[in-house]
Amino acid sequence: MRETPEELNELQALLDASLSRSTTHLRSIITERTLTAEQLTQILTGMCTLALSTVTAKGEPRISGVDGHFLHSKWYFGTARSAAKARHLAARPAASVAHMRGEDLGVFTHGTVEILNPEDGEPAADWPDLLAYFKDFYGDGAFDWDNGVVFYRLRPHWMTVYAPDVAKLTAK
Repeated sequence: MRETPEELNELQALLDASLSRSTTHLRSIITERTLTAEQLTQILTGMCTLALSTVTAKGEPRISGVDGHFLHSKWYFGTARSAAKARHLAARPAASVAHMRGEDLGVFTHGTVEILNPEDGEPAADWPDLLAYFKDFYGDGAFDWDNGVVFYRLRPHWMTVYAPDVAKLTAK
């Protein structure tokens, strides 16, 4: 868990607000089957496969997979600079991601992406620390870190979690 107490408080507030703004149908499914911010950050460690939804210029939805990392209460992911999803996100930064583990866990997030290492601009202030994390995770030689890959932070405005059996997710 890499979250500060402030980040955990913000995440809990987001989870609570998102659930309260959800439909009656969704609340009937999730309210008694969700996780706290602290539980979620203890479960979402390492790489989590995400289904990433973007939108084309014609407004057509597209979905693809990315390696997701839940750090500091936000999703981080990367892709090739030449990927269609990179073009979509550059033009339309609204995105949704879902991480699911069978019927045991579903984490659903809507938000706006921010490019962490723009090709022709200043990187995010925390990019050096994030780059160190990614190099440690994938290996220093895994990518052309300067030119070949673009990384994003998804700043969530809505997030909800479905977890019917917390004990099953936290069992070691």
